[in-house]
Amino acid sequence: MGQEHNLREHEFENLQLLKLGGSLITDKAQPHTAHPDVMRRLAREISVVLQEAPSLQLVLGHGSGSFGHVVGQRYGTRKGVRTTEEWQGFQEVWWEARALNLIFMEILHEAGLPALIFPPSAGAMADDGQVVDWTLAPIRNALKAGLLPVVYGDVAFDRTRGGTILSTEDLFDYLARQLRPRRILLAGLEPGVWADYPERKRIIPEITSANIAEVLPAVKEADAVDVTGGMASKVSQSLELVAAIAGLDVLIFSGAESGAFRRALSGEQVGTVIKGAPGKLF
Repeated sequence: MGQEHNLREHEFENLQLLKLGGSLITDKAQPHTAHPDVMRRLAREISVVLQEAPSLQLVLGHGSGSFGHVVGQRYGTRKGVRTTEEWQGFQEVWWEARALNLIFMEILHEAGLPALIFPPSAGAMADDGQVVDWTLAPIRNALKAGLLPVVYGDVAFDRTRGGTILSTEDLFDYLARQLRPRRILLAGLEPGVWADYPERKRIIPEITSANIAEVLPAVKEADAVDVTGGMASKVSQSLELVAAIAGLDVLIFSGAESGAFRRALSGEQVGTVIKGAPGKLF
């Protein structure tokens, strides 16, 4: 068992997990409104990096933004699904998340990227909002074949809640513990974690267990006005991961700036880095 675990830890030496946030690829103020031009630019940047660094392995994820969020909030799907009406909402969230994913997959295909969908609703099982079972053999085989696995924020059946919504960060948490990537890249509209929210003039360049007590008040203040509860959750979840996985770094940065994806995927530090032990990239 020990030898098998060690082999798994070094299974993918050059793996990174990259999330495109819902705020980046959709207009959250307008229900069911995608940003296809942004998606096309990001697909081109990803394509260029993969051509320049063929040894890089990538799992791509994206949020649901103005597609799944509105319906999920209406039915309270993330909190649990038990009644007939709530199961109808569960199916509607699935439909909206799938609709955005199909737009995104078509754009990836147009860019010549060998992308395959691995929808959580079809393969992941949750318990009280956390992934507890997900057969990853197909994703592992896709990576070994040089393909681009794609996951996205989606509904999932849940042993405690009946049903729930799993965010891309929830999925990446499970994938990271199983696949041991070098980096997790979380791209949204914010250029990083703000040190002075709401003035938003200074970005925290690095967060570690050593300075979290110092930066946490700023993170919590920003989170208090974030209806998704996003930033504090991202930071706390990321700190747990870098503590659990040697050599892992998590970057929180803006994908709105042209070239940011390329720099991040190429190993540069952009935005805020949540540090683990240093490790060589590709």
